[in-house]
Amino acid sequence: MDKISKSKIREIQGLLNKLGYYNYSIDGFIENYTIDAIKKFQKNNNLKITGELDKLTYSKIEEFLMGYVSHTIERGDTLYDITRKYNTSIWRIIIANPNINPFDLTIGNSIIVPLNNQIVPTNIPYTYSVMENNISGLSKRYPFLRFDSIGNSVDGRQIYRIRIGNGNNHVIYNGAHHANEWITTSLLMKFIEVFSEVYSRKGSIRGYNIEQIWNYATIDIVPMVNPDGVELVIDGLDNINTNKEQLIKWNFGSENFNNWKSNINGVDLNRNYDAGWRKYKELETGFGITGPGPFLYGGTKPESEPESLAMAKLTKSIDSRLVLAYHTQGQVIFWNYKNLQPEISLYIGETFTKISGYEMGSEDLSQSLAGYKDWYILDFRKPGYTIEVGKGKNPLPIEQFDMIYENNEEILLLASII
Repeated sequence: MDKISKSKIREIQGLLNKLGYYNYSIDGFIENYTIDAIKKFQKNNNLKITGELDKLTYSKIEEFLMGYVSHTIERGDTLYDITRKYNTSIWRIIIANPNINPFDLTIGNSIIVPLNNQIVPTNIPYTYSVMENNISGLSKRYPFLRFDSIGNSVDGRQIYRIRIGNGNNHVIYNGAHHANEWITTSLLMKFIEVFSEVYSRKGSIRGYNIEQIWNYATIDIVPMVNPDGVELVIDGLDNINTNKEQLIKWNFGSENFNNWKSNINGVDLNRNYDAGWRKYKELETGFGITGPGPFLYGGTKPESEPESLAMAKLTKSIDSRLVLAYHTQGQVIFWNYKNLQPEISLYIGETFTKISGYEMGSEDLSQSLAGYKDWYILDFRKPGYTIEVGKGKNPLPIEQFDMIYENNEEILLLASII
């Protein structure tokens, strides 16, 4: 096999950890503990026990990462037989194949067989390629999910939008405007997976009837506004094709991009919207900003960047009720902009603080201009929120994910119907 990237090895280690084979550091290196875990995986999946990521082993691991397999119906097959073969559930197969007749399977037809494991990883740095695979896998498992691209990044990556629900109450959620805040993408993708599975079973989450939310609301989620920046923070320059030499200069000569928030034009996307942008540009030098760099540079004009422009165009195309923009860190919810927000914004924000344990916040000068939430309030005079999850130094450690999800799941549900 070709050389496997460090990110891919982390993804495999994360899967082996979730499956109970690996309980050590997810570091992207294949050493003894990882080899032992691969052997356990091979044994339990009737593969040759080598401890190596040979072609058959890698293929089987990819099935688990994608969360489904294709199965061609053979003579004598029943859904019960198929579920036993793949250790899955009949309801999963029926959801993934809405046109299937469980009592009259057609020989030669290919069906999607979802595996029992959930697929959105919450124990590894969440890269663009992981997100793409998750979107593909989730759309196969839950064909009622709709996804498309709202535009391309500077380096040509798709800026994906996933839509859940089919009601008239439209809301918009987004994450990872800032590159080193990629854990917000993990949060939104895990929410999509949990919501979809519970909707399939006509169940509830935290007392909320998910089928009722589906019928009442339409939730447009852009989980990774800044895909190039996320790749840069997690994997350095390995997967970047644009501005490679400039990026090092803009990063003060360093190839460690942990502090990088901007896109790969060196523009801070959450300082690039037309809400006090010109005022913000007057303040930049006071923040020590003289041009492109890791953070706080607002660009040459509002929405100069393809990522912020795509987000603005999407928002303008939808008659939305409110927006949530996810960032890290501080466990605080920002809700106002120059007192232009409607009166209901305070009530909604206070409700979010009660269910999350977060605080209502007032932004300082560097945060209060040219942001997505600011622009939304200014242009639409509707409730908009920046939610800063977690605590510590960005990028937040993935070990905070469970706490972040626990704090925000009800916000993500309630925001679509409040």
